[in-house]
Order: sequence, then C-alpha cells, then structure tokens
Amino acid sequence: MHITISVPGRFHGFDLAREMERRGHLEQLITSYPKFETAKYEIPKEKIRSIVVKEVIQRIWKQIPLLRGGYDPYLVAELYDRLAARRVPRSDLVVAFSGFALHTIRKAKQKGMKTIVERGSSHIEYQRDVLREEYETYGLPGAPKDLPRPKIIEKELKEYAEADKIAIPSTFVKRTFIEKGIPEEKLVINPYGVDLSSFRKIPKTDDVFRVIFAGGMSLRKGVHYLLRGFAELDLPNSELVLMGGMNDEIKPFFKKYDGHYRYIGHVPQKELYRYYSQGSVFAILSLEEGLALVQPQAMACELPLICTPNTGGEELIRDGREGFIIPIRNVDALKEKLTYLYEHPDICREMGHRARERVRQGFTWRDYGERAEGIYENIIFGNKL
Repeated sequence: MHITISVPGRFHGFDLAREMERRGHLEQLITSYPKFETAKYEIPKEKIRSIVVKEVIQRIWKQIPLLRGGYDPYLVAELYDRLAARRVPRSDLVVAFSGFALHTIRKAKQKGMKTIVERGSSHIEYQRDVLREEYETYGLPGAPKDLPRPKIIEKELKEYAEADKIAIPSTFVKRTFIEKGIPEEKLVINPYGVDLSSFRKIPKTDDVFRVIFAGGMSLRKGVHYLLRGFAELDLPNSELVLMGGMNDEIKPFFKKYDGHYRYIGHVPQKELYRYYSQGSVFAILSLEEGLALVQPQAMACELPLICTPNTGGEELIRDGREGFIIPIRNVDALKEKLTYLYEHPDICREMGHRARERVRQGFTWRDYGERAEGIYENIIFGNKL
C-alpha cells in the first residue's frame, strides 16, 4: 500500500506516519512542521513535504497584539489545505485531518485515490452545541476560542460527505456522528496509543493522595467541575495538581477555588511521566473530545482514571476495573469516586496496576498502527483480499 498523510501540525499524525513507515506503507507526510523537526519522529526526510507558511502566519498572527483580534482560523486552514492539495502524490489512499482536508480530498479523488478524513473530536455540530450550552450556562460573552466558527463547520460537513471514510478514535465520537445523520458504515474507529518508553512509572516519594490533570485549562475540558469537586471534598493530606495552558474563560474559577489546587502550567511531554508518577489518580471531565491522549499516558504510569464518556475514556478503561466513568457535569459522582479511592488506597493502587496492563495489551502506538493497516487494506482492496 502507498499511504499519504496530511496533518496541519503534529497531533497523532506523526505517530500514524511513523507506524505506516515501519510497515513500508508511507508514501508521503504533508505537514506544516519543518522537515528537521518532523524527522525527529522517525520519518525519513525524503518523505516529508513541509508547508511551513501555515505555522509562520499562525504564530505571527497570534503573537502581535494588533493582529490577534483579527485571527481567522478558517483562512489559515484554507491556505494549508489548498497548498497540501497541490502536493498530493500518486497514492492508494490519502488521510487528511478534518478542517484542513476538503481540497486535499477533492484532488485525491480526481486522481482516483481513496480518501479518509481523520477527525480527532466529536462531530463538529455536536462539539458546537455542547460547548455553546456550557458557555451560555456561565454567561460567557462572544465566541470563545473553542467554539467552531460557521465557515469551519460548513467545510467539515463537506469533508464528512465527500471522503470515503471518516476515521475516529472512540465509540463516543461514533455516537455523535450517528446522531447527526452520518451512516455507521462510513465510520472507522481506531483508538490512539501511547509510547511506553516515554511514559513509565517511577517511585512515588510521599503518601499524599494526589489527583492529577493534564490538558488545557478550559470549560471544554471540564476543569471547573474538577476544581469545584476537589475543593468541596477538602480531603486531608490531598492535593490537586493541574498541568497545561490556561484559557481566560477559566480564570474566574481558579480565583474562586484559590488554595485548593497547585497549578504548574505547561510541562514538556518528556517530563510528564515524572508528575504522573507522583499521582494517585488521573481525573479528566471533558465535555467533548475524541480520545484524550493524556489518558493512556497516565495509565502507563499506573494511574487509574476518573473520566467522562466524552473523553473517549470508555475505549480505554472498564468501569470499576481501571477506573471510573462518570456523567459529564456530575460533581457529586466525581466526589463519590474520589472519596472511594481516597478511603481505599490498596484498591486505588490495584486499579493503577490494571491500567498499566490495559494499555500494554492493546493501546500502544504499534497497536494503533496495526489496526490502521488493517483498516486501510480493507478500504483499498475490499473483497479482493
């Protein structure tokens, strides 16, 4: 097979490209990252086509205060997509990431290739609806950063319609697509993986019951519910550690619960395992996403999960075995599960051991690549196999 992948940035696209290269299937990786950076991910330089103008424009636009208010993600996506479409080589299959895929898909189909749109979150209309509901609940004005714009929604809907298949990472995402009228047979599920050499357990150095969260500090990630639940419990000898960038929308909640958390800010990927290893449980209460990569990372470091179905976590854990799945926005359920793990440290540790074994036996990047290979063979060859 000859597979071309187009990803604006990195996401899990580099992991997919590396796995296709290992299996001898990678024709080309098109990305906005420069070649020298992309090659660090075990992808041969001669198979990389860089569209760095996307990154340059995006970063300049965001970093100059006078330009920041006029930033238009749709125009940036259009620029990348049109340039990527010009670079699509003859392949059996083109995999292009949603929002940046329409022109690439059309060019590939003109050349007689099969196409997949890779969608890393819920159906874009579900994403819009659940986030709008949350913003309205808390009286946020305007159009917050995470709310997809109408032009982007319109473009993604065309991508869903025109691609041969839509690749998604979880059953939760599948449900949102079916609810929005996408035929089930058009969807292929492939949960993401984790690098076990980068995410590993090291000894915990104290007996503090430590709840860990890593990701963006935003309403989308449900951080406000985590802050509230942990603060209301006020457990002795416990700590909530938060890692990641902070959106303006969440700052009032951090102010309200000041003194009930430790905020670290951004932590490099290569250092995350150190923080995970000092935790007791990983909690993520997202309102929507595809499959949060921090979950298998934390599990690899022997942390049980408390998650919502909307994190994609039900692909990873069995409720009550490697952690707990609770409804979105349910602070009482969060408090119940945290209290249970706090009061039963042996069970908490055992769940963490099971979490590690769970990702070892099906959720590594090699497992992800093997599943992708099978999916692609079926799309390209169908009944010919």
